[in-house]
Amino acid sequence: MLSDRRQRVLAALIEEYVARALPVGSRTLTERYKLGVSPATVRNELSILEDEGYIAQPHTSAGRIPTDFGYRTFVDDLLANDSLPDEERYRAVAEDLRKSASELDSLLEQTSSALARLTDCLSIVLAPTVLETRVKQITLVSLTAFRAICVVVTEDGNVFNRQMDFSIPVGSDELSRIQVLLSKALCGKSLSDVERGLSFGMKRAFSDPLVRAVLDEVLSCIQEGQTGRTHQLGMSALLAQPEFSHTDAVLPLVQVLEDDTVLLHILDDLTSTDEDLSVQIGKENKTEGLSGVSVVASRYGRGEAEGVVAVIGPTRMDYSKVIQAVRAASAALGES
Repeated sequence: MLSDRRQRVLAALIEEYVARALPVGSRTLTERYKLGVSPATVRNELSILEDEGYIAQPHTSAGRIPTDFGYRTFVDDLLANDSLPDEERYRAVAEDLRKSASELDSLLEQTSSALARLTDCLSIVLAPTVLETRVKQITLVSLTAFRAICVVVTEDGNVFNRQMDFSIPVGSDELSRIQVLLSKALCGKSLSDVERGLSFGMKRAFSDPLVRAVLDEVLSCIQEGQTGRTHQLGMSALLAQPEFSHTDAVLPLVQVLEDDTVLLHILDDLTSTDEDLSVQIGKENKTEGLSGVSVVASRYGRGEAEGVVAVIGPTRMDYSKVIQAVRAASAALGES
């Protein structure tokens, strides 16, 4: 556990790095922040923080930058002490959203827009029906040995279909067997039920690569039919961040964010705990393409009227601002 002084030095370094996206030196901290200690003490504290993995020095002649571990320590302290300023501002935003939206879809769109504007990051709002759509019937129709159609009927009466292509020949009998297996496992369950099942042991039932491939197509089929219920704004603001100025840094991220199904899995996994807020930093994200970003997510509503609101930004995000914005959005949507 960090001493109070070391925690202040780490917090000042993070604040400076968030603001300027440049490595931070001891002189900068001494001149711009009232740390109450001498420059020599600041240099010593930075050296200790680096040795313990909270900060790193990208180049020998440069200042330091926070590591994922450093950000995690900072965020945990922020949440533990509930030291979030400007709370009234975000409460007012939530109230304005509720008053200005005449229906749910309008509220979802306005909430996503407000989040993107407040945070300069990518905002995502999933409507409750996306997570709680329940499967009523699954039909797999063989077209050729290498192609089939997946048809999914949900309990709320929607019908979704998707074409599937196979790399190996798949006979109609094999397709029927897979249909029976998936129907037994999925019918009556929501997407969030399925994702939690996949996280807690259902994978063993789908160890066959072909069955798992068809399962992914079924989930994609439902998600594609629900794309209008996913409100996503702020991609350009996210990609304008200096961390993503190089193609090799941005491509893995874009590939993940363009896949609505993967995004659904990520957000549902992030909010599958009992905590009201989830903050995943850098390599804490299970999906490799998100190792350079942080995801702040929260559920809103209850039961079958439960959805997800999230912000995705660089690990160098302003966590205080983003956490408050996500909480305000969750409050606005939860009381709608």
